[in-house]
Amino acid sequence: MSAIQTEELTKRYGTRLAVDRLTLQVELGEVFGFLGPNGAGKTTTIGMLLGLVRPTAGRAFVMGHDIQLNRAAALAQVGAMVEAPAFYPYLSAYDNLRILAKAGNVPESQIDRVLADVELHDRAHDRFKTYSQGMRQRLAIAAALLGDPRLIMLDEPTNGLDPAGQHEIRALIRTLASNGRTILLCGHQLHEIEQLCERVAILKSGRLLAQGRVADLLRRTGILVQIRSDIEQAIQLLHTSDRVTSVVRDPEHPDTLIVDAAPDSIPEITVILATAGVAVSEIRARSTTLEDVFLELTG
Repeated sequence: MSAIQTEELTKRYGTRLAVDRLTLQVELGEVFGFLGPNGAGKTTTIGMLLGLVRPTAGRAFVMGHDIQLNRAAALAQVGAMVEAPAFYPYLSAYDNLRILAKAGNVPESQIDRVLADVELHDRAHDRFKTYSQGMRQRLAIAAALLGDPRLIMLDEPTNGLDPAGQHEIRALIRTLASNGRTILLCGHQLHEIEQLCERVAILKSGRLLAQGRVADLLRRTGILVQIRSDIEQAIQLLHTSDRVTSVVRDPEHPDTLIVDAAPDSIPEITVILATAGVAVSEIRARSTTLEDVFLELTG
């Protein structure tokens, strides 16, 4: 059983296609990154996974249950924080959670536990309006933890936080994951996703562009060669190698070539250029970040 599985999941609003035949799989126990630019369909997808938005076509299974046919069973083990947290400003954190616990038929005894999980136990009886943005985000995560869910969906959990607040939320997510929970993490902080997630999916305009392990997506071949002499001669020479697929100029650094070749071909490339008298300042394997992959895929 997967934590989340979708089959050709589609949502159309009139003529606008918000989610286009999305097939997604999130395994139990993993931290899964759900990425895409604004308007990519991430929040609409989460809405369908939570039974808040009815799909136009396709199916979604959450914790092994069809969300449309058996919503109660599907969501029995799910907690979610979607968009900005909303609480009663003049009530304490404890009282806000007590209302949510009562509405969800969750024992009030769990409130102290979830507040301790997010390190708000000492501020449990302070009014919500006195909380910083980071504390508000942590309280929203505490609300998602009521009922001790096995799957947690977090939509932009570090949105609007300063670096210290972002660090606190990342540490909290790592702790939750270490306890065996499955986490679907939706966000724009790509360096954060790269640090936290084992696998990711990237959407654009409702369509799935890539899905897989972060390590595999980052495994891009390529070599950067900085030329000190005739760069056109260097391009011609590199094209003579059977191990070079393509050579292009780096648009941000005109004296640097991006060579599509495996990193172990660096010695051969060095010999080709040196034999012809082409001066090279630097030659190295091209490093790739999740941000590079994201921008390349989404344009």
